[in-house]
Amino acid sequence: MRIPNRPGGTRNKLPGPAALANAVAAALAGPADAMRFLIRTRPGLIVLGLAAAAAMVAVPAAASASTDASPVVGYTYLDDNTATANTIAGFDRHADGSLTPIPGSPFAAGGAGLGAGLASQGAIQVTSDDRYLLAVDAGSNQVSVLRITAGGVPVLVGQPVSSGGIKPVSVAISPFGLVYVANSGASGSDYSGFRLSPDGTLTPIPGSTYSVPGDSGLGDVFFNGTGTKLVGTRTGTSMIDSFVVLPDGHLLAAPGSPFAGQGLGQLGSEFSPVNPSQLFVSNAHNGTDLGTVSAYSDGLFGQLSPIGSSPYADGQTAPCWVEISHDGRYLFTVNTGSGNVSSYSINPDGSLVLIGSFTITGGGADIDARLSPDGKYLLVDGAGHNFVSVFAVNGGNLTELSSSPTPLPAGASSSGIVNT
Repeated sequence: MRIPNRPGGTRNKLPGPAALANAVAAALAGPADAMRFLIRTRPGLIVLGLAAAAAMVAVPAAASASTDASPVVGYTYLDDNTATANTIAGFDRHADGSLTPIPGSPFAAGGAGLGAGLASQGAIQVTSDDRYLLAVDAGSNQVSVLRITAGGVPVLVGQPVSSGGIKPVSVAISPFGLVYVANSGASGSDYSGFRLSPDGTLTPIPGSTYSVPGDSGLGDVFFNGTGTKLVGTRTGTSMIDSFVVLPDGHLLAAPGSPFAGQGLGQLGSEFSPVNPSQLFVSNAHNGTDLGTVSAYSDGLFGQLSPIGSSPYADGQTAPCWVEISHDGRYLFTVNTGSGNVSSYSINPDGSLVLIGSFTITGGGADIDARLSPDGKYLLVDGAGHNFVSVFAVNGGNLTELSSSPTPLPAGASSSGIVNT
């Protein structure tokens, strides 16, 4: 989207120094009427006018260059997960892929973070109409809703609401305003459902909570594109929960759920954006250089069946987070232990073919990743070093921008990233 004029946004371009010089010269050498106008003007004002014109002609190169800044086309947000008082980091996202902080960032989330990594995917989400952010407050067992206002500034809607359990780590939003939160606390681990109203009110759905064992270590919760299926990963016990979403918003566990993962430490999950029955899950804890990604077919009643020769190796360490191109042709996974991003091509049947791995400058302990809405850039939350990395996307190939990485706010322990 194009953003209205404001600092860092799209601006009208000032005439260059040469054009201003020509204009001054033309005025001084103009017709008699113009000279009579100058004569009628008080001498002091003539001098001031010429001085001002001369000053404009002598605009420094740096000031002139600032008018050529790449226009703002959207925004990027991260859940800072800051202890005591949680905040949201906000950035202007420019057409050239670069990021600059939104004035006033970071913004109050209302709840409290943990100040330590959540080991999850999807700690912050944005509604499909780009009106609201939903962010977990893991330290206060709450979820915050923030309205995205002019200039990309997120403003808290009411007060944070209880997450329905202990230590919320991931949130999912269906196309129809249904919200589920994954709580991973040992004494309150579950999936809890909510309704998000058009005014941003988040209301619990009575009886929607689906409890899981305290050692499950939930890592992600995610809807398919039609909002009819929901999956969650149990990173701690290497299993996958699969549900059918009922019309009243409650969950019906698939026959055989939870399903054993194809390896250790299932964490990031995502359905294909073009085929809602294809599910992809990372296997993060297999060991050094033993990372894999699994591909599943999600059946009518939520049964998960491996696709082809799944799982698919990437030869890296700890592929934890998963993102899929908007056309459903490529999958990207962030290898937290290797400091890089692997990419696969996705065949029509859902099977994967490894393309390669791409180094993150200064990377290590990088986590969640999300594509820009136009699919041109992949943005990676480099929580381990407190920065965001940005890659240009060309099919399944990635090239890190020269402007990358961009620092995150001091004191952040960021989890999750979204783009508008």
